[in-house]
Amino acid sequence: MSTEQVNQSLKLFIVLSRAYRAVNENVNKLIQTYGLNPTEFAVMELLYHKGDQPLQQIGGKILLASGSITYVVDKLEQKGFLKRVACPKDRRVTYAQITDEGKGFIEDIFPDHKEQINNLMSELSEDEKKTAIELLKKLGLSVGRF
Repeated sequence: MSTEQVNQSLKLFIVLSRAYRAVNENVNKLIQTYGLNPTEFAVMELLYHKGDQPLQQIGGKILLASGSITYVVDKLEQKGFLKRVACPKDRRVTYAQITDEGKGFIEDIFPDHKEQINNLMSELSEDEKKTAIELLKKLGLSVGRF
């Protein structure tokens, strides 16, 4: 492997990290205006779009340590946005379920959230977005092989 290849890899890593941080910080500021932190928003979005989820599996789906899930679920439950529901088939399993109030809340804020993300990505053409998606998927999937 040449020095040039290594330098390009390092440069890509830095550019990718900085771009992610810039976009993520902007999105997180918007999420905070809704009265949620990014983790609470991620849980709400997951439940809204994917339905009831076992508490034990939420962390893996939103990339959060399982110990933090209980805290986040407690906070969202206190806000009236979700409730815990026991699994009728296995009492060891508890599901998080979005409430009607939680659905209404997400339905109110999600259009603004989508529009903000679209604005953040508007620097890229549709073809560039498609190419970026393909390349980043390829990169992400290949990392699992190392």
